[in-house]
Amino acid sequence: MEVNQYLEMFIEESKDHLQACSEHLLELEKNPDDLAIVGEIFRSAHTLKGMSATMGFEDLADLTHKMENVLDAIRNEKIHVTPEILDVVFESVDHLEEMVMDIANGGDGKRDVSSTVAQLKRIELGEEAIPEVVGTTETPTTAVASTLEYDGFEQTVISQSAEQGFNAFEISVKLREDCLLKAARVFMVFEILEKDGEVIKSSPSVEKLEDEQFDQQFYVAFVTKESAEDMQKKIMKVSEVEEVIVAAIESKQHSEKEQAIQEVAATATVEAEAKPATVPEKNTATPKPATAAAPAKADKSHAPVGNKTIRVNIERLDILMNLFEELVIDRGRLQSIATEVNHGELNETVERMSRVMGDLQTIILTMRMVPVETVFNRFPKMIRQLSRDLNKKINLEIIGAETELDRTVIDEIGDPLVHLIRNSVDHGIENPTARLAKGKPEEGTVVLRAYHSGNYVFIEIEDDGAGINREKVLAKAISKGIVTQEQSYSMSDKQINELILASGFSTADVISDVSGRGVGLDVVKTTIESLGGNISIESTQDVGSVFSIQLPLTLSIISVMLVEIEKEIYAIPLSSIIETSIIRSSEIMNAHNQKVIDFRGKVVPLVFLEEIFEVPRKEPQGDEFHSVVIVRKGEKLAGLVVDSFIGQQEIVLKSLGNYLTNIFAISGATILGNGKVALIVDCNALIK
Repeated sequence: MEVNQYLEMFIEESKDHLQACSEHLLELEKNPDDLAIVGEIFRSAHTLKGMSATMGFEDLADLTHKMENVLDAIRNEKIHVTPEILDVVFESVDHLEEMVMDIANGGDGKRDVSSTVAQLKRIELGEEAIPEVVGTTETPTTAVASTLEYDGFEQTVISQSAEQGFNAFEISVKLREDCLLKAARVFMVFEILEKDGEVIKSSPSVEKLEDEQFDQQFYVAFVTKESAEDMQKKIMKVSEVEEVIVAAIESKQHSEKEQAIQEVAATATVEAEAKPATVPEKNTATPKPATAAAPAKADKSHAPVGNKTIRVNIERLDILMNLFEELVIDRGRLQSIATEVNHGELNETVERMSRVMGDLQTIILTMRMVPVETVFNRFPKMIRQLSRDLNKKINLEIIGAETELDRTVIDEIGDPLVHLIRNSVDHGIENPTARLAKGKPEEGTVVLRAYHSGNYVFIEIEDDGAGINREKVLAKAISKGIVTQEQSYSMSDKQINELILASGFSTADVISDVSGRGVGLDVVKTTIESLGGNISIESTQDVGSVFSIQLPLTLSIISVMLVEIEKEIYAIPLSSIIETSIIRSSEIMNAHNQKVIDFRGKVVPLVFLEEIFEVPRKEPQGDEFHSVVIVRKGEKLAGLVVDSFIGQQEIVLKSLGNYLTNIFAISGATILGNGKVALIVDCNALIK
C-alpha cells in the first residue's frame, strides 16, 4: 500500500485523537469512577492504534495498544483509577505525541519507550488484569481482535458459525524480518487454514498478499472446528514465521463497534475528506462506516452535518491568500486609473468591484482564522504536571477559547504562552503552606483568557499568586545595569513590573527547569513584538499578576498611513499611530542631544525619517511647519517627521526576501496602485 498519500490525514487525525485522550484523562482524574469517560479514551486510543498499524508505524501502534490494555482493564473494573496510574497513561500520551510529531517532521516515529511499556505491564500484572492470549504474552488478544472490521454479511457468517459450533478466530501472522519469499509463506499459511476451515477475510487483501504488498504482518479472520492452540501450533510450523497470535472473535466486539458508530453518527461532525476511494479496509480513521451505518433512531438534526465541513490543506489557503493579495494590488491600480480618467461607468464598476472584493477579503481572512483553543488545549495537561512537580495545588480556568486568530499568529504564539504560564506557576503561585499563611485558599488559580477588541485579540494570563516584588525587581535591575539608581526614582509601578521583560533579567534565586532557566521573559517580548503586538504587566504584591498580550487579527493585509519624504513613499501601520499633527519649527526643543516636542503634556522625542533612511534631497528644506506622525510602542511615544501625509490605505504586506534581511526599521514592502513600491516602517524599532 502506498501510504504517503494518507500521511497528512493520519497526522492530523492522530493529533485530534491524542488531544481527545488528554482532555478526557483530565476529566477522569476529577471523576475516577466515571467509566463512560474511560470508554471515550479507549475509543480514541483504539482508533489511533488501528490507524498506526495500517500506516506501518508499529512502535506507535504497540505503545497505544499497551495503553489500551490498561484502559480496558479500568473499563472492566479490574483496575481502579489512581493518580499514579494516570501519571503513566499521561506519560504514554506524551510519548505518542512526540512520535506523531517526529513522523510529521519526516521521521519514522520510533522512540525508546521501554520504561513506560514496562510500567504499563506492571499495572496490568499488579491488578491481575492480563488478557487471555494464545501465543506470546507480549501481544494480548485485543491487538488482534480490533484489527479487522466486518460488514454485515461477514458478521452474519461469524454469528451463524458460532451457533453451529464453529470457532471464529482472528489470526495475526508475523514473518521474520529477513524473510525473502513472503508470498510463498503466505500461500503455505493459507493452505493450512483452508484444510481446517474457511477464511472469511484477510488484511491486506489476498491480491496484495500475493503481490507482497505488505510489511511483515498480516491478519486473517477464520472459522474452524479446531482449537486456537492447535491452529497456532500448525501455523508456527511454517518456516520463517516469527509469531502467531490466535484470538477468539467475540460478539461483544461487534456490539461495541456498532455502539461507537451510533455515537459518531448521532453526535459528531463527519468531515468530508477529498481522498481516493481505495482507502484500506482496516484504516479505522475512515469516517465512511459512520455515515453508512447511521441508525434510524439517530437525531435527524445532525444528519446533514457531514456535508457542511471540509478539511483544506493550509497551503491551498496560503495560495488563495497570495492570489487575493495580487487582486488587492490591482484594485489599487484600477482605482488610481479611474480617478485619472474620471469616466462615470468606469468609476461605478471600480466602486462595485471594491465592495465585492471587500466581502471576499472578509471571507478569505475568516477562512484563515483558527480558534486559540488549538493552542490553549495543551495547557491543562501541562498545569497538572507542573502542580505535581512543584507540589502546588493549581486550578487552570480557560475563558474565550473560541476566540479566533490568523493561523500565522497562532503558529507563533504557543511558545510565549507556555513560557508565561510556567512563569506564573513557578514564580507566581505560592505553595499551599504559604498561601494558607496569607489567608488564601490552598489551591492557586491561573486564568487564561482571550477576547476580541477592535482589530486586535487580547490574551491574558492572570494568577492569584505572590505578585511582583517591586523592591526585589528594582534591586536586580540596578545590579544588572538595566536601569540606574537615579532612573529608578522616577519609575512608575508599571514600568518597574515590565523590567522583568528585559534581556537576561531573572529574579529566580534557584535556576529551575520549570521557567526560563534564568533567561527571563525577553524572548516572549521579542516574539510578540515581531508579530506586531505588545505585552503589558499589572501586578499587586501578594494579590496576583496579569500579563496582557495584544495581537493583530491578521498579518497579511493591514491598514496604513501613506507618507512622503522627498519623492519616496513610506507606509506606517495604523495600529501604531495615535494621531497626526502639524507643528512649527519653533515648537521643537532639545533635550539630551535629542529633538523633542511637548505633546499633550508629554515629552515626545522626534525621529526624522529622512535621516534614518538617508533620503537624498535636491535642496535643503527650510519649512516653518513639519508633518509629524505620533506613534506608540506600549507606553512609549515618538513623533515621526515626514514631508507630507498622502492618506489611509489597505495594503498587502510583502516580505523583502532572503537577500534583504534585518533592514533597520523596515518590516516589509507593498506595491501601490501606481505600481510603485512603498516600504513599511517598523515603528517598534524606532522607539527606544
